[in-house]
Amino acid sequence: MKKTMELNKSTVPQPITTVYRLHMFIHSIIMLALIYYRVSNLFKFENILSLQALAWALITFGEFSFILKWFFGQGTRWRPVERDVFPENITCKDSDLPPIDVMVFTANPKKEPIVDVMNTVISAMALDYPTDKLAVYLADDGGCPLSLYAMEQACLFAKLWLPFCRNYGIKTRCPKAFFSPLGDDDRVLKNDDFAAEMKEIKLKYEEFQQKVEHAGESGKINGNVVPDRASLIKVINERENEKSVDDMTKMPLLVYVSRERRFNRLHHFKGGSANALLRVSGIMSNAPYVLVLDCDFFCHDPISARKAMCFHLDPKLSSDLAYVQFPQVFYNVSKSDIYDVKIRQAYKTIWHGMDGIQGPVLSGTGYFLKRKALYTSPGVKEAYLSSPEKHFGRSKRFLASLEEKNGYVKADKVISEDIIEEAKMLATCAYEDGTHWGQEANWLFIRLSFGEHFYWLSITLQRVDIYLFVSRQAIFLGLCPS
Repeated sequence: MKKTMELNKSTVPQPITTVYRLHMFIHSIIMLALIYYRVSNLFKFENILSLQALAWALITFGEFSFILKWFFGQGTRWRPVERDVFPENITCKDSDLPPIDVMVFTANPKKEPIVDVMNTVISAMALDYPTDKLAVYLADDGGCPLSLYAMEQACLFAKLWLPFCRNYGIKTRCPKAFFSPLGDDDRVLKNDDFAAEMKEIKLKYEEFQQKVEHAGESGKINGNVVPDRASLIKVINERENEKSVDDMTKMPLLVYVSRERRFNRLHHFKGGSANALLRVSGIMSNAPYVLVLDCDFFCHDPISARKAMCFHLDPKLSSDLAYVQFPQVFYNVSKSDIYDVKIRQAYKTIWHGMDGIQGPVLSGTGYFLKRKALYTSPGVKEAYLSSPEKHFGRSKRFLASLEEKNGYVKADKVISEDIIEEAKMLATCAYEDGTHWGQEANWLFIRLSFGEHFYWLSITLQRVDIYLFVSRQAIFLGLCPS
């Protein structure tokens, strides 16, 4: 019988795991001895209500609290897991790979440089994945006209950039990174044609950059957030060239989405924007998998989608797998890193340990999510389909997209004006009224107060598995505050 090649492998690193467990054992004995000493001596006071006894009891309680905190934290060190993937072992043809919707989120061009946002969009478009299985959405929660203009210009530049990357096998597919020290290896002279074409591409990129920046600085196009607005959906590129014989020129679906926001309605920040985009993409492409990116995290590894599919396509894992999380890696960290921007304790210790006990927490960016995980849980019959309007609203097209038999919207299907109008309706404030959006399904609206701000925190996932994959090469690179 022919042996099936494995798509991924998980290992428990040694000897570090043994060291962790030995430390826990020795530390536990010392902690138990300390508790015994504190409690046994507490009852030796002549007057249990004396000031000295009270002080002793408070110290005992404090030490016990710290011991308890330490105890519950040891689960992340008991069984750390390291994973590796083998994308070359994916046996299915490119035409049989599952589609992916890429969701890029931005909110304010004043705080998030618009050219950097477009670099993220272009890097997502340039992923080494079948273009007819790829759709890229930009969720502009600021409703800024400059973002729409920049996206149109980015699409024009991408028509030159994508063929260049494919023709020469460029691995650094974010233009900004390619023309920086991050792309030194890719800029090694291959031949005279490459040098000439790279020079032309660089000029086009600088022209694109200047055009976008000038449009905002000159006031030609409004670069401010529009807090009170109607929903706006625009298809920037509809994959009209999918029938092209030349695969080098193909472009993925590219859509700009700005949901409705009103002063008198709660918008739930990123959680609300994500749910609106989930509905819009559901009737436009409805890919079974979703890549979520913050606008300041670009795709640094072009085969990241194939690496994620090494988990999602594994028949032993896929049924219970909700998403594959990649760690956040930053490219502009200072040498001193006095604020620990690399978050080393989390990504190098805690998350590996959490991966051994069902998986790490959702970091908010850089994860490949199974769309169905936002609607139901493994082993649970799709009960929501018995009363879908109560859960997901009254859009017939969106409700139809929830059923597996409808599946992915094929590339050759034209996105009509009717679909765009319905997408605008799905992105309105009123659509979620009287439904379970943000409560029992989809991205949750959980509010944590930090000063005057509230942050989107998590998604509702029950009885599922989550995997962390830390690659030797950074999969996504982000810009950290400096």
